[in-house]
Amino acid sequence: MAKAVGRITRGTTGVNRLRRVDRWIAAHPVVRRTDDPLVVDLGYGASATTTLELRDRLARLRPDVEVVGIEIDPDRVARAAAAARDGVTFRRGGFEIPTDRRPAVIRALNVLRQYAESEVPDAWATMCARLQPGGVLVEGTCNEVGRVASWIALGPDGPQTFTISLRLADLEQPSVVAERLPKALIHHNVRGERVHLLLAELDRHWARRAPLAVYGATQRFIASVEALRADGWPVHAGRSRWRLGELTLDWAAVAPEGAGFS
Repeated sequence: MAKAVGRITRGTTGVNRLRRVDRWIAAHPVVRRTDDPLVVDLGYGASATTTLELRDRLARLRPDVEVVGIEIDPDRVARAAAAARDGVTFRRGGFEIPTDRRPAVIRALNVLRQYAESEVPDAWATMCARLQPGGVLVEGTCNEVGRVASWIALGPDGPQTFTISLRLADLEQPSVVAERLPKALIHHNVRGERVHLLLAELDRHWARRAPLAVYGATQRFIASVEALRADGWPVHAGRSRWRLGELTLDWAAVAPEGAGFS
């Protein structure tokens, strides 16, 4: 077997940690449209939990979905193999995605945080080259309990969208996501960069709509996103997604200046 591409992660995982990104993946058109519903969970960590959860969530829409969990650490693969069942298998590998078929979706959450920013474009390119036509790579990060998350969706031609997803019930301000930005963005949350402006503007609208808190945090967030879109930000979807604490925009709206992430 060829050497796996990548490095072993810390392996942190937990029940429901990736529920927010799974919900977004389940709504992606490729899940319904693909003729070959193969999904890869790259770098699933010390246990098989999030891989099994991903399969269960997607199977509600595509009962024929197959999820392959991929890890570099052979000990993790051996432990996870005991949890394999119909529709879920595990194998050793890395960014090269060692499968005979091209996946419709690759989920790579909390994988690139330990890498240098300069290593990100090559990792993206390696994974995206394995996607089937119309497929999507979802790369990002979240906090330990999955209440604060952000990710980038990429196709074979590169980045497409950027998403943040927040638990609204106890949200103080949306910029809490700053500590959980993907590696391609986290060091660019500084004045003069687009992602910094986005978070500042979202915080500003959130603060101005504090009176709506009497109707609940959901209504306050929806109003904040509507204001952001009215300002000209290329916001995707509508209230059905915003009420989940989810905001998706064109990647170009936050892409770092001259960083090679086009």
